[in-house]
Amino acid sequence: MNRILITGGAGFIGSHTASLLLEKGFDLIIVDSFVNSSKLFLEKIFTLFKKIDEKYEERIKFIECDIRNFNKLNNVFQESINEGKPINSVIHFAGLKSVSESVEYPLQYWDANVNGSINLFKVMAIHNCKTIVFSSSATVYGTSDNKLLTEDAEIKPKNPYGESKLIIEKILNSLYISDKENWKIANLRYFNPIGAHESGLIGECPNGVPSNLFPFITQVAIGKRSFLKVYGRDWPTKDGTAIRDYIHVMDLAEGHLSALNYLESQDGIFTNLNLGTSKGTTVLELVRTFEKVNNCKIPFDYVDRRPGDVAISVADNKKAINILNWKPHRNIERMCIDGWFWEKNVNDLKLTFDKF
Repeated sequence: MNRILITGGAGFIGSHTASLLLEKGFDLIIVDSFVNSSKLFLEKIFTLFKKIDEKYEERIKFIECDIRNFNKLNNVFQESINEGKPINSVIHFAGLKSVSESVEYPLQYWDANVNGSINLFKVMAIHNCKTIVFSSSATVYGTSDNKLLTEDAEIKPKNPYGESKLIIEKILNSLYISDKENWKIANLRYFNPIGAHESGLIGECPNGVPSNLFPFITQVAIGKRSFLKVYGRDWPTKDGTAIRDYIHVMDLAEGHLSALNYLESQDGIFTNLNLGTSKGTTVLELVRTFEKVNNCKIPFDYVDRRPGDVAISVADNKKAINILNWKPHRNIERMCIDGWFWEKNVNDLKLTFDKF
């Protein structure tokens, strides 16, 4: 069984992808700086997999490491070789991810996302590890004007976060061009992941005030915050709130596994793939759905639009469906139910939250 390195594997999407790969029998090394995640997620993964495979701990290793630390990251690869289990492929999640924060602190995003990625790619090249699934983003696109975004849509990021993702994609493309026979690269441009693992043991748990909509909704629902901020009521949409393509985080995790399997079947490839549902949902529609399926109320107030936001962002996912043997199965109701189940269990993690 191939050994996979997952950067940022203790974060929201990384932890769900790691749990799926463990379930499928893969051997994993997870590196994370814990800047945007918690070590307590690792305990929950242990709890989850003790029920599935008593020997699973032999297939997973956690290392606290910032990918900008060249020597430490290089040692991760070298020690894996010394163990007789070289790292064959990488799923790269590590990075900062807030649109609004990137506008306020752009240098942090260029440093963490771009410099960290360059460092990772250098180490991969040294150890002849040339298969990578990169966690990109739909923020690389411009405004969709009510059209589904294909992978060939205009590339025009509106914020430093999206720009940093685009630069990393370009770096990966240059690596592929330099050695087309050996580099196998998939940039997964995913849209708005929400929900949680059906067990309720892992989910989205941002440090401080959430920068994404869904964890804000769940924290308001459970009483951690007094109300939800809805950014803008005058967008050119049916109810004046922004439209997004929400995808269940486990559908997204399955997309990463499918992408990895696809790359392994190729001789050398570079591809961009949208992971979304092709269904747009307004902010108010998401709030009302959450209230209905979970029998609760979400008080909210309208506030000004955030810098860097766009009105509509919905995926055309035909390419991913056609080549990956993958498609999203969980609907918006399931996303709301699973996300709420996680939030009701999150107090067991004993994490602290900033006051509103």
